[in-house]
Amino acid sequence: MGKFDKVLLASDFDGTLNDDHGETPDSVLDAIRYFTANGGIFTASTGRTFQGLRQYAHADLFNAPVLLSNGAMAYDFNAQCVVFCDGIGDEGVGFVRAFCAAFPDISVEMYPFNATFAIHISPGTERHFTNQGIPYTVTDDPAEAPRPWAKVMLCCPDGKSAAVQDYLRTIDDPAFLPTRGTFVEVLKKGVDKGSGLLKLADLLHVPHERVYAAGDGYNDVDMLRAAAGAFVPCNGSSEALAAATHVVRSNNDGAVAHAIEILDSLYT
Repeated sequence: MGKFDKVLLASDFDGTLNDDHGETPDSVLDAIRYFTANGGIFTASTGRTFQGLRQYAHADLFNAPVLLSNGAMAYDFNAQCVVFCDGIGDEGVGFVRAFCAAFPDISVEMYPFNATFAIHISPGTERHFTNQGIPYTVTDDPAEAPRPWAKVMLCCPDGKSAAVQDYLRTIDDPAFLPTRGTFVEVLKKGVDKGSGLLKLADLLHVPHERVYAAGDGYNDVDMLRAAAGAFVPCNGSSEALAAATHVVRSNNDGAVAHAIEILDSLYT
C-alpha cells in the first residue's frame, strides 16, 4: 500500500509535461517515479494521436493507458493495445465529403488507429506530419480511411478558421473544439479530454474524487473541469488558468513536479 493508492494524475503533454524544447525535465521524471513508486497512477492526456506519441522516450512512465486524440482513444503502451476508441464512424465519410465541397482548399486529416489519411495536402499539413514524424496516405475519397477515426483535423489557411468553425456549428455530429488557432479538431459528439479521463478512471476503479489533471491549453479545459483538482502552469492559456484549482510552476520549471508536490501534501 502506498500513500497515492487509487490516485490518478493525467497530464497534458506539450506545454505541460514537456518544456518548450519538447523535453521532459529531469525534475518531472523524478517526481513521476516517486508518485508511481508510492502507488500513484500516472498517465498522459494529449491531443496527439498514437502516431504522434508512439516514439516518446519515456513511455515507461505511464503505468496506465494513455489518453490520445483529446480523449477519444486510450492506448496501453505496456500491453500494446487499444483500450477504447470513441471515434468517428461511418458518419464521418459524409461529413468530410460535404466539408470538402464547401471548403475545397482546406486540408483534411483523418486518423484511424496507427494510420493517417489526408485530403488536399497543404504546407501546414505537411509540416504537421513532418514535425511529428507521421507517415500518411493521400486520398481523394474519405471512405478509403478505415473507421473509426480517433479525430479529424482541418488545417485552415490564414483567415479561414472562423468561417470553418461557423460551418461546423451547423453540424450536430461530429463536434469540434473551438480554437483561435490554425488547426480545428473534430471529434465524435460528446468526446473530449474530460469524458475520456472519467471513462479511464472508471476502468481503473479510481473514485472521481481522487482524479487529478494537469494542462495548459484550451483543449484541456474539459479535463480540468472534470477532475477533482486541476493543475495549470502559470504560463498556461487564459482558458486553462480560469479552470485551475492550483496554478503551478511553468512547464519549463517542472509544472508536473510541482503538481506532485501538492499531491504529496494532500495525501499524508
